[in-house]
Amino acid sequence: QVHLVESGGGLVQAGGSLRLSCEASGRIFPSYVMVGWFRQAPGKEREFVAAIRLSGDNPVIVDSVKGRFTISRDSAKNIVYLQMNSLKLDDSADYYCAAHGAWGPIRIGVNEYDYWGQGTQVTVSS
Repeated sequence: QVHLVESGGGLVQAGGSLRLSCEASGRIFPSYVMVGWFRQAPGKEREFVAAIRLSGDNPVIVDSVKGRFTISRDSAKNIVYLQMNSLKLDDSADYYCAAHGAWGPIRIGVNEYDYWGQGTQVTVSS
């Protein structure tokens, strides 16, 4: 069982930055567990944004945010960060972190993740 808690969302002007945090607790083996960030805007499907193993291996970022968002982790604290820079109106959404334990490549499918946080809202204003 893995428990996830997100924080760091809020209201920001376009062009600004936010850093989201996802703290993981429970039965965690850093090289086995991957943590992903997903987002869901009103009326849209939940989509993959980025993911990384808690060990730091194999970070993956979706092309639409590459160059603006980075994903990192603090392995000592089991926290995964999503640094979001140059935010755009289209980045407004509820952001969720999720965890999945498996070897092999990073998963990017919503249905491939087993544990989810409660979400944190990001609103980008003009």
